[in-house]
Amino acid sequence: MASMGFTRVFVGGAFRPFKQIANRHLATAFKDEARSTVQKGADAMKQGADVAKRASQEVKNETASVADQAIRKTKVVGEKVADTAQEIAGKAKNTAQQTWESVKETTQKMKDTVKGKAEESTEAIKNNVNQGMNSKN
Repeated sequence: MASMGFTRVFVGGAFRPFKQIANRHLATAFKDEARSTVQKGADAMKQGADVAKRASQEVKNETASVADQAIRKTKVVGEKVADTAQEIAGKAKNTAQQTWESVKETTQKMKDTVKGKAEESTEAIKNNVNQGMNSKN
């Protein structure tokens, strides 16, 4: 058989480097797939964080808007209360002035009446005294 010109070929040795290369390619593919999956996860987390941030900003804006409305309404109510208080104070002042005027008028009438009665009494006493003096004479 040696004369037939056959040479030995080691087929098994030729597959090992191919197997190692294939393993390297497979490892690189897994690594790339893992890296891609991690990146997709990171992107999804970033999108979730952005959505949460926008939602919290909307809640903040809505809360600020509600607070502003409450402040405006409170201010309007406060102004109405102040206006009402001024109206009541004005009415109370007018009522007090009217009452004072009425008291003054009543007091003046009483004074005039008492003075008139006193004058009448004085005249009556004078007349009685004069009549009594005239009757003695």
